[in-house]
Amino acid sequence: MTARQRVLSYLIKNRTASAREVARGLKMSVETVRHHLRVLAAEGRLEVEGGRSVGGRGRHEKVYSLPLAALGDNLPALSKALLAEAGSSVGAEALAKRLAGDVSFAAQPVAKRLNLLVEKLNQMHYHAHWEAGAEGPRVLFGHCPYAAVVEEHPELCEMDTRLLELLASRPVLREARPETPKHACPFVFLLR
Repeated sequence: MTARQRVLSYLIKNRTASAREVARGLKMSVETVRHHLRVLAAEGRLEVEGGRSVGGRGRHEKVYSLPLAALGDNLPALSKALLAEAGSSVGAEALAKRLAGDVSFAAQPVAKRLNLLVEKLNQMHYHAHWEAGAEGPRVLFGHCPYAAVVEEHPELCEMDTRLLELLASRPVLREARPETPKHACPFVFLLR
């Protein structure tokens, strides 16, 4: 195991630590540990927090931890369980309204409305963009944020359609896209 792997393993085990704590725990020099921590943070494999006070003199040292995404979660299993439990009592329209919140782009010109729509969708991890088309503007999703559960719950695709209609204040026609990667949404949304 390389020195960098040892530093990362230490943080996986201990969750948070300063360079000094890692060095002491691994019997390595603080300078070597700081170097590896900087590289791991630059790669996005660690997060750097504000710091802890050292020796009561007002000096602070950086504290490193794993990003939450690296720790994983149980959201797909929870989502599947909640959707299965709710069954048909949860409507696509109600879910879409909840996700849209109080946002309304209806008063905006079409191009501005589409830009705001895409911005809102991307805040929800759709990796969306819009493009002009002969039949009207098209919204394409580059990623399905529900990919882990959508196969068992295709009603989420209907929820996406309703969400777009609410945000765009226009009717939406959903069309299947050929040759779509599994993590992407297999639909193009035509705003009519």
